[in-house]
Amino acid sequence: MRLFAAAAVAAFVMVGAADARTWRIRPGPEAEQALQTALIEAEPGDTVQLGRGRIELSGGLSLDVDRVTIRGDGEQRSILSFNNQRRGAEGLLITSDGVTLRGFAVENARGDAIKARDCNGITIRDVRVEWTGGPSPNNGAYGLYPVNCDNVLIERSIARGASDAGIYVGQSRNIIVRDNIAEFNVAGIEIENSFNADVFGNTATRNTGGVLVFDLPGLPQTGGHSVRVFENRIFNNDTPNFAPAGNIVASVPTGTGVLIMANRNVHVFDNEIGDNGTVNVLITAYRESFEDRTYNPLARDVVIRDNRFGNTGFAPAGDLAALTQLGVPIPDVLWDGATLYSVGGAPRTENVRIVVRDNRSTRTGGGSFLSLGMPAAGSPLTEAAPDPTPPPLLEIAEPEEVRIRN
Repeated sequence: MRLFAAAAVAAFVMVGAADARTWRIRPGPEAEQALQTALIEAEPGDTVQLGRGRIELSGGLSLDVDRVTIRGDGEQRSILSFNNQRRGAEGLLITSDGVTLRGFAVENARGDAIKARDCNGITIRDVRVEWTGGPSPNNGAYGLYPVNCDNVLIERSIARGASDAGIYVGQSRNIIVRDNIAEFNVAGIEIENSFNADVFGNTATRNTGGVLVFDLPGLPQTGGHSVRVFENRIFNNDTPNFAPAGNIVASVPTGTGVLIMANRNVHVFDNEIGDNGTVNVLITAYRESFEDRTYNPLARDVVIRDNRFGNTGFAPAGDLAALTQLGVPIPDVLWDGATLYSVGGAPRTENVRIVVRDNRSTRTGGGSFLSLGMPAAGSPLTEAAPDPTPPPLLEIAEPEEVRIRN
């Protein structure tokens, strides 16, 4: 009888153009069972409507039905609360195509807040994910987390408190991340091992690092490329790194604005980047050893142009703190300088192209640049030979605008 009653609560039916249904979930003691029923029994085209209030959940939720919309009444009004979660690795797991999430919040998931895996077409709009106790290594790793997906749109959403990345898109293709707020995460926004991404109109503040563009070895998809980061506000990223030990982002220095590592064809332009205590933009090779013979650890074909830089280098953290102790001022744009790496003991070299032009700085007028002159990827900082000579002004074609294909 309890299951029947829960299904009845969920299944208020509205007949539409294709007999699509709206499953209405109202907060209360039967809400968790009603929501689980709706996500299991929904059919393509259906909508799961979350009512106003807090829906308390003890287990993770999952959706494996194509073309379903989960919609709330606003990120402050419709809240999925996982304060008492005992089961499940995520708050909400999506494994289907053409799904839209909009107008609700996920709070205090035991693991990742919202994960979308192996999907074609995921839209996340006006959604908030948050760990309300503030930064902690016990928080879930990722807030909004599409992985191995095509045609990803994340917009007008909020991510707070993730112990890895607030907004993370990994091993995916055709991505737009726009008009979001990422704050109090280790990484605010991270694009990792992905192809064709536009990241624009976002605010990344009070994170350890604001925007990260990474490529890592040993994953099913490597060779990340064609990323545009533009028209963002990336400032005051000053939260001490609280990632659990061993996580790759645990090495991100507190006070990093933009960090580009081992990715190709990354263009950073028309952003406001300032008041990041370590560095506004850091371009670096992947520094750890790896076995993947197809992997290139060097950052290359990187363009940093037409940005407005504010203060930086006033509170350097991590290895870069040693630079100021040696009397080396930290510039707006810092490149490790590596053009050599090793695969299986065999050295490889590359004509790394870095272009820095037409930036403005409140400190120096024009944006400043420094190459550390590291001889190879992973070289210790003691081997640095700092050189402020700007790299040559080369023409590097900008990636095309990303268009979502439905």
